[in-house]
Amino acid sequence: MTTAVKALKHPYITMNKKLRGGAPIIVGTGLRVLDIAVRYELMGLSVEDIVIAFPQLTLPQIHDALSYYYEHKPEIDKEWKDSLGKIAEIKDSYPSILESKIGKIKNLHR
Repeated sequence: MTTAVKALKHPYITMNKKLRGGAPIIVGTGLRVLDIAVRYELMGLSVEDIVIAFPQLTLPQIHDALSYYYEHKPEIDKEWKDSLGKIAEIKDSYPSILESKIGKIKNLHR
């Protein structure tokens, strides 16, 4: 017995090389799917909390962004990890003036 897998459409998600480097974003906003996924997965915000944080978004937009994220999780997670690596390189190249005065600050991303 075989099951057909239906390709899901995401009416609230778009990609354009001119916007956010081609990353998937919520239509009509500059918010990346990654921005929503990080808040939901890593920060532990509920969908309702995300609506409060981004009142311009609707529940269907947020749910569609999360659905898109879970369908493309390996690629989006890789993009996120790559960006963390780039941030670390930049931090190493440009030491913090604040840290030089008060000492090392705890890294919240690791």
